[in-house]
Amino acid sequence: MEIDEILGESKLAKIPTKSVIYVWGYNQSGQTGRSGKEGNLRIPRQLPMDLFGCPAAGGNSRWLDIACGREHTASIASNGSLFTWGSVAFFLINWSYHFSWLCLFHDLVCIGANEYGQLGDGTERGRKYPKKVKHLQSEFAISVSCGAHCTAAIAEPRENDGSMSTRRLWVWGQNQGSNSPRLFWGAFTPDTVVRQVSCGAVHVVALSEDGMLQAWGYNEYGQLGRGITSEGLQGARLIKGYARFLDEAPELVKIIQVSCGEYHTAAISDTGEVYTWGLGSMGQLGHCSLQCGDKELLPRRVVALDGIVIKDVACGGVHTCALTDKGALYAWGGGQAGQLGIGPLAGLFSCKPNGSDMMLRNLPVLLIPFGVRLVCCGHSHTLICNNEGRIYGWGYNNYGQAANEKSTYAWYPSPVDWCVGEVRKLAAGVGHSAVLTDAFSLKELCEFALANNVNQSNASVIEDVASRTGSDALARLCERLR
Repeated sequence: MEIDEILGESKLAKIPTKSVIYVWGYNQSGQTGRSGKEGNLRIPRQLPMDLFGCPAAGGNSRWLDIACGREHTASIASNGSLFTWGSVAFFLINWSYHFSWLCLFHDLVCIGANEYGQLGDGTERGRKYPKKVKHLQSEFAISVSCGAHCTAAIAEPRENDGSMSTRRLWVWGQNQGSNSPRLFWGAFTPDTVVRQVSCGAVHVVALSEDGMLQAWGYNEYGQLGRGITSEGLQGARLIKGYARFLDEAPELVKIIQVSCGEYHTAAISDTGEVYTWGLGSMGQLGHCSLQCGDKELLPRRVVALDGIVIKDVACGGVHTCALTDKGALYAWGGGQAGQLGIGPLAGLFSCKPNGSDMMLRNLPVLLIPFGVRLVCCGHSHTLICNNEGRIYGWGYNNYGQAANEKSTYAWYPSPVDWCVGEVRKLAAGVGHSAVLTDAFSLKELCEFALANNVNQSNASVIEDVASRTGSDALARLCERLR
Protein backbone atom coordinates (compact mmCIF):
# COMPACT_ATOMS: atom_id res chain seq x y z
CA MET A 1 0.00 0.00 0.00
CA GLU A 2 1.31 3.47 -0.91
CA ILE A 3 1.67 6.38 1.49
CA ASP A 4 -1.06 8.31 -0.32
CA GLU A 5 -3.52 5.44 0.23
CA ILE A 6 -2.66 5.26 3.91
CA LEU A 7 -3.08 9.01 4.37
CA GLY A 8 -6.36 9.19 2.47
CA GLU A 9 -7.92 12.65 2.68
CA SER A 10 -5.42 13.77 5.32
CA LYS A 11 -2.94 14.59 2.58
CA LEU A 12 -5.18 17.52 1.64
CA ALA A 13 -4.84 19.08 5.09
CA LYS A 14 -3.02 22.36 5.54
CA ILE A 15 0.50 21.02 5.95
CA PRO A 16 3.29 23.60 5.59
CA THR A 17 4.84 23.21 2.15
CA LYS A 18 8.55 23.18 1.57
CA SER A 19 10.82 23.86 -1.39
CA VAL A 20 14.29 22.62 -2.20
CA ILE A 21 16.93 24.00 -4.56
CA TYR A 22 19.11 21.50 -6.38
CA VAL A 23 22.27 22.70 -8.14
CA TRP A 24 24.96 20.94 -10.12
CA GLY A 25 27.68 21.50 -12.70
CA TYR A 26 30.60 23.92 -12.85
CA ASN A 27 31.58 25.20 -9.42
CA GLN A 28 34.92 26.96 -9.82
CA SER A 29 33.31 30.31 -9.04
CA GLY A 30 31.01 28.99 -6.33
CA GLN A 31 27.89 29.44 -8.45
CA THR A 32 26.46 26.21 -7.06
CA GLY A 33 26.70 27.61 -3.53
CA ARG A 34 29.19 24.94 -2.50
CA SER A 35 32.77 25.09 -1.32
CA GLY A 36 35.23 25.37 -4.19
CA LYS A 37 36.95 22.24 -2.88
CA GLU A 38 34.02 20.19 -4.11
CA GLY A 39 34.87 21.04 -7.71
CA ASN A 40 32.30 20.22 -10.35
CA LEU A 41 29.07 18.63 -9.11
CA ARG A 42 28.03 16.04 -11.67
CA ILE A 43 24.82 15.11 -9.84
CA PRO A 44 22.17 17.45 -8.36
CA ARG A 45 22.61 18.30 -4.69
CA GLN A 46 20.37 20.21 -2.33
CA LEU A 47 21.45 23.63 -1.17
CA PRO A 48 21.30 23.44 2.65
CA MET A 49 18.88 25.96 4.13
CA ASP A 50 21.43 27.11 6.69
CA LEU A 51 23.45 28.63 3.83
CA PHE A 52 20.84 31.36 3.54
CA GLY A 53 20.98 32.30 7.22
CA CYS A 54 17.62 34.01 7.59
CA PRO A 55 14.15 33.17 8.95
CA ALA A 56 12.79 33.04 5.40
CA ALA A 57 14.99 30.05 4.77
CA GLY A 58 13.74 28.01 7.70
CA GLY A 59 12.70 24.39 7.75
CA ASN A 60 9.31 24.98 6.10
CA SER A 61 10.35 27.76 3.74
CA ARG A 62 9.38 27.94 0.10
CA TRP A 63 11.53 29.06 -2.76
CA LEU A 64 9.52 30.80 -5.44
CA ASP A 65 12.02 31.25 -8.26
CA ILE A 66 15.61 30.70 -9.34
CA ALA A 67 17.92 31.90 -12.16
CA CYS A 68 21.43 31.13 -13.38
CA GLY A 69 23.90 33.54 -14.98
CA ARG A 70 27.31 32.85 -16.45
CA GLU A 71 28.95 32.49 -13.06
CA HIS A 72 26.31 33.71 -10.64
CA THR A 73 22.96 32.51 -9.35
CA ALA A 74 19.90 34.21 -7.87
CA SER A 75 16.84 33.02 -5.97
CA ILE A 76 13.71 34.40 -4.31
CA ALA A 77 12.24 33.17 -1.01
CA SER A 78 8.59 33.13 -0.02
CA ASN A 79 8.84 36.36 1.96
CA GLY A 80 10.01 38.27 -1.10
CA SER A 81 13.69 38.42 -0.16
CA LEU A 82 16.27 38.20 -2.92
CA PHE A 83 19.54 36.27 -2.54
CA THR A 84 22.55 36.12 -4.86
CA TRP A 85 25.87 34.31 -4.89
CA GLY A 86 29.04 33.75 -6.94
CA SER A 87 32.77 34.28 -6.62
CA VAL A 88 35.59 36.14 -8.29
CA ALA A 89 35.66 36.14 -12.06
CA PHE A 90 36.89 32.88 -13.54
CA PHE A 91 36.36 32.46 -17.25
CA LEU A 92 34.92 29.11 -17.99
CA ILE A 93 35.71 28.45 -21.61
CA ASN A 94 37.00 30.49 -24.51
CA TRP A 95 33.83 30.00 -26.53
CA SER A 96 32.79 33.56 -27.28
CA TYR A 97 29.12 32.79 -26.83
CA HIS A 98 29.18 31.18 -23.39
CA PHE A 99 26.87 32.86 -20.86
CA SER A 100 24.08 32.30 -18.32
CA TRP A 101 20.46 31.98 -17.34
CA LEU A 102 17.52 32.08 -14.99
CA CYS A 103 16.53 31.30 -11.40
CA LEU A 104 13.84 32.82 -9.13
CA PHE A 105 12.89 32.88 -5.33
CA HIS A 106 10.55 35.05 -3.17
CA ASP A 107 13.64 35.96 -1.15
CA LEU A 108 16.17 36.72 -3.82
CA VAL A 109 19.58 35.08 -3.49
CA CYS A 110 22.56 35.37 -5.87
CA ILE A 111 25.80 33.37 -6.10
CA GLY A 112 28.73 33.65 -8.49
CA ALA A 113 31.12 36.09 -10.11
CA ASN A 114 30.66 39.76 -9.26
CA GLU A 115 33.21 41.68 -11.31
CA TYR A 116 30.45 43.93 -12.68
CA GLY A 117 28.35 44.14 -9.53
CA GLN A 118 25.85 41.53 -10.73
CA LEU A 119 25.32 40.27 -7.16
CA GLY A 120 23.74 43.60 -6.23
CA ASP A 121 25.56 44.07 -2.93
CA GLY A 122 27.19 47.39 -3.89
CA THR A 123 30.62 45.83 -4.44
CA GLU A 124 32.54 43.97 -7.15
CA ARG A 125 33.74 41.28 -4.75
CA GLY A 126 32.77 37.69 -5.45
CA ARG A 127 30.97 35.48 -2.97
CA LYS A 128 30.56 31.71 -2.89
CA TYR A 129 27.58 31.64 -0.54
CA PRO A 130 24.08 33.14 -0.73
CA LYS A 131 23.47 36.55 0.75
CA LYS A 132 20.33 38.65 0.88
CA VAL A 133 20.28 41.69 -1.43
CA LYS A 134 19.79 44.34 1.24
CA HIS A 135 19.12 47.14 -1.23
CA LEU A 136 15.79 45.46 -2.03
CA GLN A 137 14.63 44.91 1.55
CA SER A 138 11.80 47.42 1.12
CA GLU A 139 10.56 45.48 -1.93
CA PHE A 140 8.84 42.11 -2.29
CA ALA A 141 10.71 40.32 -5.10
CA ILE A 142 8.54 38.38 -7.54
CA SER A 143 10.89 37.19 -10.29
CA VAL A 144 14.53 37.46 -11.34
CA SER A 145 16.62 36.99 -14.48
CA CYS A 146 20.40 36.59 -14.73
CA GLY A 147 22.40 37.64 -17.77
CA ALA A 148 26.08 37.15 -18.43
CA HIS A 149 27.13 39.90 -16.01
CA CYS A 150 23.90 41.59 -14.97
CA THR A 151 20.74 40.82 -13.01
CA ALA A 152 17.18 42.15 -13.20
CA ALA A 153 14.27 41.61 -10.83
CA ILE A 154 10.59 42.49 -10.69
CA ALA A 155 9.34 43.55 -7.26
CA GLU A 156 6.50 45.32 -5.47
CA PRO A 157 6.78 47.78 -2.56
CA ARG A 158 6.18 45.95 0.73
CA GLU A 159 3.89 48.77 1.85
CA ASN A 160 1.54 48.18 -1.08
CA ASP A 161 -2.05 47.90 0.20
CA GLY A 162 -2.90 45.39 -2.52
CA SER A 163 -5.53 47.57 -4.18
CA MET A 164 -3.48 47.68 -7.38
CA SER A 165 -0.43 45.99 -8.84
CA THR A 166 2.77 48.02 -8.61
CA ARG A 167 5.26 45.56 -10.04
CA ARG A 168 8.39 47.50 -10.92
CA LEU A 169 11.71 46.69 -12.56
CA TRP A 170 15.08 46.80 -10.79
CA VAL A 171 18.42 46.32 -12.60
CA TRP A 172 22.10 46.10 -11.68
CA GLY A 173 25.43 44.86 -13.00
CA GLN A 174 27.15 45.33 -16.35
CA ASN A 175 25.70 48.17 -18.48
CA GLN A 176 22.95 48.82 -15.90
CA GLY A 177 24.60 51.84 -14.25
CA SER A 178 24.87 50.42 -10.74
CA ASN A 179 26.36 47.61 -8.66
CA SER A 180 23.24 47.61 -6.49
CA PRO A 181 19.56 47.45 -7.53
CA ARG A 182 18.23 50.64 -9.09
CA LEU A 183 14.66 51.34 -10.13
CA PHE A 184 14.44 51.39 -13.92
CA TRP A 185 11.53 52.69 -16.00
CA GLY A 186 13.29 53.08 -19.34
CA ALA A 187 10.67 53.56 -22.05
CA PHE A 188 7.83 52.49 -19.74
CA THR A 189 5.79 55.08 -17.87
CA PRO A 190 5.91 55.03 -14.03
CA ASP A 191 2.43 53.51 -13.87
CA THR A 192 3.39 50.55 -16.10
CA VAL A 193 2.99 47.10 -14.55
CA VAL A 194 6.03 44.98 -15.48
CA ARG A 195 5.20 41.35 -16.25
CA GLN A 196 8.56 39.79 -17.13
CA VAL A 197 12.22 40.58 -17.77
CA SER A 198 14.89 38.56 -19.58
CA CYS A 199 18.64 39.23 -19.69
CA GLY A 200 20.92 38.27 -22.58
CA ALA A 201 24.68 38.53 -22.90
CA VAL A 202 24.70 42.31 -23.43
CA HIS A 203 21.03 43.23 -23.80
CA VAL A 204 17.89 43.16 -21.66
CA VAL A 205 14.21 43.04 -22.68
CA ALA A 206 11.28 43.79 -20.37
CA LEU A 207 7.60 42.98 -20.95
CA SER A 208 4.69 45.04 -19.64
CA GLU A 209 1.35 43.62 -18.52
CA ASP A 210 -0.33 45.16 -21.58
CA GLY A 211 1.99 43.28 -23.97
CA MET A 212 4.60 45.91 -24.85
CA LEU A 213 8.34 45.18 -25.01
CA GLN A 214 11.17 47.58 -24.29
CA ALA A 215 14.80 46.69 -24.99
CA TRP A 216 18.16 48.24 -24.13
CA GLY A 217 21.87 47.37 -24.18
CA TYR A 218 24.05 46.57 -27.19
CA ASN A 219 22.52 46.24 -30.64
CA GLU A 220 25.35 45.18 -32.95
CA TYR A 221 23.28 42.26 -34.25
CA GLY A 222 19.86 43.87 -34.13
CA GLN A 223 18.92 42.07 -30.90
CA LEU A 224 17.01 45.16 -29.71
CA GLY A 225 14.52 44.81 -32.58
CA ARG A 226 14.75 48.40 -33.85
CA GLY A 227 15.19 47.75 -37.57
CA ILE A 228 18.83 48.88 -37.47
CA THR A 229 22.13 47.86 -35.92
CA SER A 230 23.93 50.26 -33.59
CA GLU A 231 27.38 50.68 -32.09
CA GLY A 232 27.76 51.17 -28.37
CA LEU A 233 25.34 51.02 -25.48
CA GLN A 234 21.75 51.92 -26.42
CA GLY A 235 19.04 53.33 -24.19
CA ALA A 236 15.63 51.74 -23.74
CA ARG A 237 13.00 51.97 -26.50
CA LEU A 238 9.69 50.27 -27.13
CA ILE A 239 9.56 47.61 -29.86
CA LYS A 240 6.69 48.66 -32.11
CA GLY A 241 7.11 46.71 -35.35
CA TYR A 242 6.55 42.96 -35.79
CA ALA A 243 6.81 41.38 -39.24
CA ARG A 244 3.99 38.84 -39.51
CA PHE A 245 4.37 38.78 -43.30
CA LEU A 246 7.46 39.90 -45.20
CA ASP A 247 5.41 41.50 -47.97
CA GLU A 248 3.41 43.65 -45.53
CA ALA A 249 4.32 46.53 -43.25
CA PRO A 250 5.32 45.60 -39.68
CA GLU A 251 2.48 45.85 -37.19
CA LEU A 252 2.05 46.05 -33.43
CA VAL A 253 1.58 42.69 -31.70
CA LYS A 254 0.65 41.93 -28.10
CA ILE A 255 3.41 39.87 -26.47
CA ILE A 256 2.93 37.50 -23.52
CA GLN A 257 6.45 36.10 -23.04
CA VAL A 258 10.04 36.96 -24.02
CA SER A 259 13.42 35.23 -23.83
CA CYS A 260 16.90 36.59 -24.55
CA GLY A 261 19.67 34.47 -25.97
CA GLU A 262 23.24 35.61 -26.20
CA TYR A 263 22.70 37.89 -29.20
CA HIS A 264 19.16 36.99 -30.24
CA THR A 265 15.67 37.39 -28.81
CA ALA A 266 12.42 35.43 -29.07
CA ALA A 267 8.88 36.34 -28.02
CA ILE A 268 5.41 34.78 -28.02
CA SER A 269 2.31 36.71 -29.08
CA ASP A 270 -1.09 36.40 -27.43
CA THR A 271 -2.13 34.13 -30.31
CA GLY A 272 0.74 31.68 -29.66
CA GLU A 273 2.97 32.80 -32.54
CA VAL A 274 6.76 33.03 -32.14
CA TYR A 275 8.79 36.05 -33.25
CA THR A 276 12.60 36.11 -33.34
CA TRP A 277 15.24 38.73 -34.11
CA GLY A 278 18.96 39.47 -33.73
CA LEU A 279 21.87 37.25 -34.74
CA GLY A 280 20.87 34.22 -36.79
CA SER A 281 24.15 32.89 -38.17
CA MET A 282 23.64 29.48 -36.53
CA GLY A 283 19.96 29.15 -37.40
CA GLN A 284 18.81 30.25 -33.94
CA LEU A 285 16.06 32.49 -35.40
CA GLY A 286 14.24 29.62 -37.09
CA HIS A 287 13.92 31.20 -40.54
CA CYS A 288 14.72 29.56 -43.87
CA SER A 289 16.64 32.66 -44.93
CA LEU A 290 17.52 35.97 -43.31
CA GLN A 291 16.70 39.47 -44.52
CA CYS A 292 19.93 41.19 -43.44
CA GLY A 293 22.86 38.87 -44.00
CA ASP A 294 23.26 36.84 -40.81
CA LYS A 295 20.63 38.69 -38.77
CA GLU A 296 17.07 39.96 -38.50
CA LEU A 297 16.69 43.57 -37.40
CA LEU A 298 12.94 43.48 -36.67
CA PRO A 299 10.91 40.81 -34.88
CA ARG A 300 9.93 38.30 -37.55
CA ARG A 301 7.34 35.54 -37.23
CA VAL A 302 8.64 31.97 -37.38
CA VAL A 303 6.40 30.75 -40.19
CA ALA A 304 7.56 27.14 -39.83
CA LEU A 305 5.47 27.03 -36.64
CA ASP A 306 2.28 28.29 -38.29
CA GLY A 307 -0.81 26.61 -36.88
CA ILE A 308 1.02 25.52 -33.73
CA VAL A 309 0.22 27.29 -30.46
CA ILE A 310 3.40 27.98 -28.49
CA LYS A 311 3.15 28.53 -24.74
CA ASP A 312 6.85 28.85 -23.79
CA VAL A 313 10.05 29.81 -25.58
CA ALA A 314 13.64 29.61 -24.32
CA CYS A 315 16.83 30.93 -25.90
CA GLY A 316 20.34 29.57 -25.41
CA GLY A 317 23.63 30.87 -26.74
CA VAL A 318 22.94 29.92 -30.36
CA HIS A 319 19.85 27.71 -30.08
CA THR A 320 16.16 28.14 -29.31
CA CYS A 321 13.43 25.83 -27.99
CA ALA A 322 9.65 26.23 -28.10
CA LEU A 323 7.06 24.31 -26.07
CA THR A 324 3.54 23.91 -27.48
CA ASP A 325 0.23 23.90 -25.65
CA LYS A 326 0.10 20.15 -26.36
CA GLY A 327 3.42 19.44 -24.65
CA ALA A 328 5.49 19.05 -27.82
CA LEU A 329 9.04 20.44 -27.94
CA TYR A 330 10.64 22.06 -31.00
CA ALA A 331 14.31 23.03 -31.26
CA TRP A 332 16.45 24.89 -33.78
CA GLY A 333 19.79 26.66 -34.12
CA GLY A 334 23.34 25.55 -33.45
CA GLY A 335 23.84 21.97 -32.35
CA GLN A 336 27.60 21.64 -32.26
CA ALA A 337 27.57 20.76 -28.55
CA GLY A 338 24.46 18.58 -28.72
CA GLN A 339 22.13 21.29 -27.41
CA LEU A 340 19.43 20.45 -29.97
CA GLY A 341 19.14 16.87 -28.72
CA ILE A 342 19.01 15.40 -32.22
CA GLY A 343 22.37 13.60 -32.06
CA PRO A 344 25.62 14.02 -34.00
CA LEU A 345 23.99 12.47 -37.09
CA ALA A 346 26.90 11.75 -39.46
CA GLY A 347 29.69 12.22 -36.93
CA LEU A 348 30.94 14.50 -34.18
CA PHE A 349 30.94 17.75 -36.16
CA SER A 350 29.62 16.71 -39.56
CA CYS A 351 25.89 17.35 -39.28
CA LYS A 352 24.47 18.51 -42.62
CA PRO A 353 20.81 19.43 -42.09
CA ASN A 354 18.94 22.05 -44.06
CA GLY A 355 21.52 22.21 -46.82
CA SER A 356 24.36 23.36 -44.58
CA ASP A 357 27.72 21.78 -43.83
CA MET A 358 27.60 23.28 -40.35
CA MET A 359 26.05 21.55 -37.37
CA LEU A 360 22.83 23.53 -37.21
CA ARG A 361 19.13 23.49 -37.96
CA ASN A 362 17.73 26.75 -39.25
CA LEU A 363 14.14 25.49 -39.13
CA PRO A 364 12.32 24.10 -36.07
CA VAL A 365 12.65 20.35 -35.56
CA LEU A 366 10.06 18.38 -33.59
CA LEU A 367 12.25 16.84 -30.91
CA ILE A 368 9.70 15.45 -28.44
CA PRO A 369 6.09 15.02 -29.69
CA PHE A 370 4.29 15.15 -26.34
CA GLY A 371 4.61 15.09 -22.56
CA VAL A 372 6.91 18.07 -21.93
CA ARG A 373 5.88 20.45 -19.13
CA LEU A 374 8.88 22.75 -18.62
CA VAL A 375 11.89 23.79 -20.71
CA CYS A 376 14.91 26.02 -20.22
CA CYS A 377 18.07 26.65 -22.23
CA GLY A 378 21.54 27.21 -20.89
CA HIS A 379 24.25 28.57 -23.10
CA SER A 380 24.96 25.24 -24.78
CA HIS A 381 22.66 22.79 -23.01
CA THR A 382 18.93 22.25 -22.56
CA LEU A 383 16.79 20.96 -19.69
CA ILE A 384 13.17 19.79 -19.69
CA CYS A 385 10.74 18.28 -17.20
CA ASN A 386 8.07 15.89 -18.45
CA ASN A 387 4.54 15.35 -17.18
CA GLU A 388 5.75 12.55 -14.90
CA GLY A 389 8.08 14.98 -13.15
CA ARG A 390 11.31 13.52 -14.53
CA ILE A 391 14.09 15.84 -15.70
CA TYR A 392 16.07 15.30 -18.90
CA GLY A 393 19.01 17.25 -20.27
CA TRP A 394 21.28 17.33 -23.30
CA GLY A 395 24.08 19.39 -24.81
CA TYR A 396 27.52 20.44 -23.57
CA ASN A 397 28.22 18.35 -20.49
CA ASN A 398 31.86 18.78 -19.57
CA TYR A 399 30.90 19.78 -16.02
CA GLY A 400 27.88 17.51 -15.69
CA GLN A 401 25.49 20.42 -16.22
CA ALA A 402 23.37 18.65 -18.85
CA ALA A 403 23.15 15.00 -17.79
CA ASN A 404 24.28 12.48 -15.19
CA GLU A 405 26.50 10.73 -17.71
CA LYS A 406 30.20 11.59 -17.81
CA SER A 407 30.54 12.26 -21.53
CA THR A 408 31.56 15.73 -22.75
CA TYR A 409 28.51 15.91 -25.02
CA ALA A 410 25.06 14.54 -24.28
CA TRP A 411 23.72 14.23 -27.82
CA TYR A 412 20.27 12.97 -26.89
CA PRO A 413 17.86 13.64 -24.00
CA SER A 414 19.35 11.93 -20.96
CA PRO A 415 17.86 11.65 -17.45
CA VAL A 416 18.93 13.99 -14.67
CA ASP A 417 17.93 11.97 -11.63
CA TRP A 418 17.77 12.44 -7.88
CA CYS A 419 15.74 15.66 -7.63
CA VAL A 420 13.05 14.76 -5.07
CA GLY A 421 9.72 16.62 -5.04
CA GLU A 422 7.48 18.20 -7.66
CA VAL A 423 9.62 20.11 -10.18
CA ARG A 424 8.42 23.70 -10.48
CA LYS A 425 11.34 25.64 -12.01
CA LEU A 426 14.32 24.82 -14.20
CA ALA A 427 17.33 27.10 -14.64
CA ALA A 428 20.52 26.76 -16.67
CA GLY A 429 23.64 28.87 -17.08
CA VAL A 430 26.83 28.20 -19.00
CA GLY A 431 28.31 25.43 -16.88
CA HIS A 432 25.81 24.97 -14.08
CA SER A 433 22.11 24.17 -13.69
CA ALA A 434 19.47 24.42 -10.97
CA VAL A 435 16.04 22.98 -10.21
CA LEU A 436 13.41 24.14 -7.76
CA THR A 437 11.14 21.41 -6.35
CA ASP A 438 8.14 21.61 -4.00
CA ALA A 439 6.50 19.35 -1.43
CA PHE A 440 2.71 19.74 -1.33
CA SER A 441 1.78 16.59 0.59
CA LEU A 442 2.92 14.69 3.65
CA LYS A 443 4.36 12.03 1.36
CA GLU A 444 6.55 14.59 -0.43
CA LEU A 445 7.65 16.13 2.87
CA CYS A 446 8.72 12.66 4.00
CA GLU A 447 10.61 12.17 0.72
CA PHE A 448 12.46 15.45 1.30
CA ALA A 449 13.46 14.37 4.81
CA LEU A 450 14.62 10.94 3.68
CA ALA A 451 16.58 12.35 0.73
CA ASN A 452 18.30 14.83 3.02
CA ASN A 453 19.47 12.04 5.35
CA VAL A 454 20.24 9.17 2.99
CA ASN A 455 23.81 7.86 2.97
CA GLN A 456 25.67 4.71 1.97
CA SER A 457 24.87 2.91 5.22
CA ASN A 458 21.08 3.42 5.08
CA ALA A 459 20.55 3.65 1.31
CA SER A 460 19.27 0.06 0.98
CA VAL A 461 16.63 0.49 3.68
CA ILE A 462 15.41 3.83 2.33
CA GLU A 463 15.39 2.47 -1.23
CA ASP A 464 13.09 -0.33 -0.12
CA VAL A 465 10.69 2.19 1.45
CA ALA A 466 10.88 4.40 -1.65
CA SER A 467 10.15 1.50 -3.99
CA ARG A 468 7.11 0.41 -1.99
CA THR A 469 5.69 3.94 -1.84
CA GLY A 470 6.23 4.88 -5.48
CA SER A 471 8.93 7.46 -4.72
CA ASP A 472 10.88 6.94 -7.93
CA ALA A 473 13.34 9.85 -7.63
CA LEU A 474 14.22 8.86 -4.07
CA ALA A 475 14.70 5.24 -5.14
CA ARG A 476 17.08 6.31 -7.91
CA LEU A 477 19.04 8.45 -5.45
CA CYS A 478 19.43 5.49 -3.10
CA GLU A 479 20.48 3.25 -5.96
CA ARG A 480 23.19 5.75 -6.86
CA LEU A 481 24.54 5.75 -3.30
CA ARG A 482 24.56 1.99 -2.77
